[in-house]
Amino acid sequence: MSTLKRLGWRLLNAVLLIFAVLILNFFLIQAAPGDPAEVIAGEMGGATEEMLASIRAAYGLDKPPLTQFYIYVVRATRGDLGISFFYNAPVSELILTRVWPTLLLVVTALLMAIFGGTFLGVMTARKPDGFFSNVVTVLSLVGYSLPVFWSGLMIVILFASWIPIFPVSGMRDILLEGSRWDHAVDVAYHLVLPATTLAIIYLAQYSRLARASMLEVLESDYIRTARSKGLSELSVVGKHGLRNAILPVVTIAGLQFGSLLSGAILVETVFNWPGLGTLAFESILRRDFPTILGILLFSSIIVVVANILTDVAYQFIDPRITIGDNRS
Repeated sequence: MSTLKRLGWRLLNAVLLIFAVLILNFFLIQAAPGDPAEVIAGEMGGATEEMLASIRAAYGLDKPPLTQFYIYVVRATRGDLGISFFYNAPVSELILTRVWPTLLLVVTALLMAIFGGTFLGVMTARKPDGFFSNVVTVLSLVGYSLPVFWSGLMIVILFASWIPIFPVSGMRDILLEGSRWDHAVDVAYHLVLPATTLAIIYLAQYSRLARASMLEVLESDYIRTARSKGLSELSVVGKHGLRNAILPVVTIAGLQFGSLLSGAILVETVFNWPGLGTLAFESILRRDFPTILGILLFSSIIVVVANILTDVAYQFIDPRITIGDNRS
């Protein structure tokens, strides 16, 4: 089967998976207790039966669940995810305004975890019984066991009270005046603490995974052959060993993109980062069902796309692997 056919099958499976997730999310939200019309009316200061009936009719809540689902799917295929109950704005617009801060946070944290964890794993694998290896192992276990919200709160306390170097809230300084470069630096400055908080647990995991994978690779015959040819240690480890040892890290990184998004909800809440996580948290508290459903759908699409891109990345790392090869 050619690469294009495999990619086509992956895309078809992705569409079916997203549709299944949409069905599950829609009817789980329908089964949740509470009446959204009463919540909307409560925001207005009170409600009568006539007002509740008018609200249900305006938002289509008076129709049977199957009819609501059909209408939602038809509109979703056109990019219409409904109107937010609380913000009274199109959900697609709300998501588009919040998705870039979340992607910036998640991608930055993921890159920090991958590169930092791989570097630590490779360095500790060279001398697995050394002092540095033991220190990294202990710190990795501690970092992996810390809940992300707890570490986030500790970092906020540390840098808000003891070492006030980085800002602990928001994405930018609203009073800042300057060029685009000044604003980009300001965003990066605000990004340091939330990205570090989100990266800690995954950096610890990737360092352990890279260490175990590199230890196995360094015992391989082709590594011994490379060393017998007189190649430098940097060439043996970096060129011959790392290329094979990094495959498990790439696999786990692609599979864990969804958990990164879920972790971003907690991190964004702690640091008041204006992304999808904060929007989801606020929407859950306000029973804003269209916004919740839109965020879940959009997050599912991102996770599925990330998994497909992970398969594509395999071919750049190891050309022997084809798209759709079942290694994860």
